[in-house]
Amino acid sequence: MSSVEDNKAVIRQYLEEAWNQKNLGILDQLTGSNYARYISGQASPLDREGQKQRIASFHQGLSDVHLTLEDLVAEGGKVVFRITLHGTHTGTLLGVPPTGRQVTISAIDIARLADGKIVEHWGQMDTFGLLQQLGASSTPH
Repeated sequence: MSSVEDNKAVIRQYLEEAWNQKNLGILDQLTGSNYARYISGQASPLDREGQKQRIASFHQGLSDVHLTLEDLVAEGGKVVFRITLHGTHTGTLLGVPPTGRQVTISAIDIARLADGKIVEHWGQMDTFGLLQQLGASSTPH
């Protein structure tokens, strides 16, 4: 059984290595074989490979993407984390061609861990804010 501090360490490693260091192979170590990443608006969750592809699309679209951990709270087998994502839009992202713009958005995620691995993962990021910063969406009047 993993401790709360061990679970927090797994999340820190996930953010640092998978996102900031672009080491997607770390997901094989940090996620369970039954990993499920739930994304609002999607009918079915992503599996481990789907999450790797999702993160890779951010690496491709924001070549210098960096996540900053703002808050990290854990209880039992769940960890809640709030991050700020920064990057430069140098490749196609969410269907938007490169603009060269700097973007900054926030996200809040919840991960459930079992036996030291992330097995379920829910998240809400400011997709609308991201699209606005990329010039793909405007604020309604």
